Amino acid sequence: MLTVIREWLLNPTVVRLLAVLAAFVLLRLLVNLLNRSWNRGIKDKGLRYQARKVTNFVSYFLLIVVVAFVFSDQLSGLAVAFGVATAGIAFALQEVITSFAGWLAILAGDFYKTGDRVQLGGITGDIIDIGVLRTTIMETGGWVNGDLYNGRTVRVANSFVFKEPVYNYSGGFPFLWDEIVVPIRYGSDRALAEQIMIRVANEISGNYT
Repeated sequence: MLTVIREWLLNPTVVRLLAVLAAFVLLRLLVNLLNRSWNRGIKDKGLRYQARKVTNFVSYFLLIVVVAFVFSDQLSGLAVAFGVATAGIAFALQEVITSFAGWLAILAGDFYKTGDRVQLGGITGDIIDIGVLRTTIMETGGWVNGDLYNGRTVRVANSFVFKEPVYNYSGGFPFLWDEIVVPIRYGSDRALAEQIMIRVANEISGNYT
């Protein structure tokens, strides 16, 4: 039995698989530690969410690098074929590559963050997720009057930020500008109506200003 286990552990493929497994465990531990650090050190929810997402993405990339390094001698025979196929793959996946570049631009360029009210093309709504390739928006308006959610989520490719303007309604300001029309009957006391509206506005939003 011990001989079988020894032979099994000395098998090069098994050793490589164990190395990949150890790298995976170490990366997961590191990711968990970093995410806990982000939770304690980053107060802004949007930035904390993005930090966690970038950390997870980097961990997956590092794991791929480890796998490629561990099995590099077995992959060397595929290097020429892979190099020839790279150009074709890059052309076929140019939209995917552009969307990935858009994701990096969104993170670095402060186009928008989770929770912002934006307009991308003809779509207006709140950002609920910023993925590596797509941004998910909870849409507002449409067949619903006002700025209420209409129950529809829209996924937009991140490459959009390179093609059309991005309108952010709440990027540098924690509130949304809106207009409320209050009809007043002809002959009414306009000054009194104005006082009432100001008083009600202060009662409702006074704590936020």
